[in-house]
Amino acid sequence: MPEDANATDLLLSRLRQALGASGILTDPSDTAPYCEDWRRLYRGRTAAVLRPASTAEAAAALRICGEHRAAVVPQGGNTSMVGGAAVSGDGSQIVLSLSRMNRVREIDRPDMSMEIEAGVTLKAAQEAAAEAGCLLPLSISAEGSAQIGGVLATNAGGNNTVRYGNARDLVLGLEVVLADGQIWNGLRRLRKDNTGYCLRQLFVGSEGTLGIITAAVLKLAPQPREIEAALCAVPSPEAALDLFSRFQQHDPAAIQAFEYMSGAGMDLVLRYIPGVSLPLSQPARHYVLVELATPRLGADLRGALEQVLGEAFEAGIVADAVIAESGAQRAQLWKLREEHSEAQKRAGASVKNDVSVPVSRVPDLIRRATEACERLIPRIVAAPFGHLGDGNIHVNLVQPEGADPAAFMARDHEIMDTVNAVVRELDGSFSAEHGIGRLKPYLMPEWRGGPELDLMRRIKHALDPAGLLNPGKLLP
Repeated sequence: MPEDANATDLLLSRLRQALGASGILTDPSDTAPYCEDWRRLYRGRTAAVLRPASTAEAAAALRICGEHRAAVVPQGGNTSMVGGAAVSGDGSQIVLSLSRMNRVREIDRPDMSMEIEAGVTLKAAQEAAAEAGCLLPLSISAEGSAQIGGVLATNAGGNNTVRYGNARDLVLGLEVVLADGQIWNGLRRLRKDNTGYCLRQLFVGSEGTLGIITAAVLKLAPQPREIEAALCAVPSPEAALDLFSRFQQHDPAAIQAFEYMSGAGMDLVLRYIPGVSLPLSQPARHYVLVELATPRLGADLRGALEQVLGEAFEAGIVADAVIAESGAQRAQLWKLREEHSEAQKRAGASVKNDVSVPVSRVPDLIRRATEACERLIPRIVAAPFGHLGDGNIHVNLVQPEGADPAAFMARDHEIMDTVNAVVRELDGSFSAEHGIGRLKPYLMPEWRGGPELDLMRRIKHALDPAGLLNPGKLLP
């Protein structure tokens, strides 16, 4: 950002001319919502929020900012858990919001694909696919506000990864505005294309540090005709893994989601989220939410679910279970899972660890990380939950009841390092689906140092030599 006030005025004037009056916000009361992240870890300020309505306008904005050496922070729904869209506190960075680019351009049902702009919320994209008789299988807790551009830029995972993969597995093509304002039109919908490097996969998961995703072509799937869900009480994380293995052995293609929740995390949901209740006879120390789905008619998923659970009861790995009898009941079961993050937020300060290990080592992760954090801070509330089926557990730690939130958060890196030490020993990753953002770049040299981090820096320099795209994120 130009340090000279006159230069800043010139920059804003050029941007206003390029984007129009509705394409730029400069009043502090208008820009304030864009300057604080969802977790309220970071508060910054900006001279302007740019709101292009088209790819051409986004390209013009980046070209002008580049000419003025103004750093740009791309922002979708601003739901990052790691400050991936946080703006700096010195006012030197411009926010680029894609929210006005919110059209579903095309849905090709025979091709099972959709072309969609970056500002469409994931929920709206799901609904558009459903209206066309298809399924966009990506599902995350923040889908009502998270936008497609941010979802792809962070390679979001979510509840259905066990069946459909992460966001990058659904991407056929991308449209990207580069740091210098050039537009790369890679909106191809080919299932097979070995014509050179697979450039789209550079931008998926790059957190807006290499280019700005403005549109995408996504793979769709057939809509399920049968869905069955059950909430199970299990005696241990090992039992939860055993139950997953039993469903895999029965019919792996039917598993749409397999979620683990700790008793402590469930207690927080029941305590802080209005309108929820536990549909089991008594609380448990560990829970599993399993969902089966298929596009086949007459598949009898209910019978399969009852059979596997019945055998699990006899084996002592399931203590209690309830099967949803309607779509509304299924939604209530999912609400118990989806509200974990919000419940922890209401309970006080929390440190979130989005980690992954090989699926077979998930029970070790849950047990060892919980014990290590309880040794570190007595009375800490360990509330791990997440995607057991793909090895991604959110090992979240909530402050002891009555503790000082600021004092607890002052130890956030110490807590993260305690969890990560366990993850490292289990051959895992400290970032499974939330990304690196502003919170975790300090971990990159230790986990991805040497040639791997050097390659990342070379790619960054090649595509953004001035370092103007989302500075301070991902790379240390």
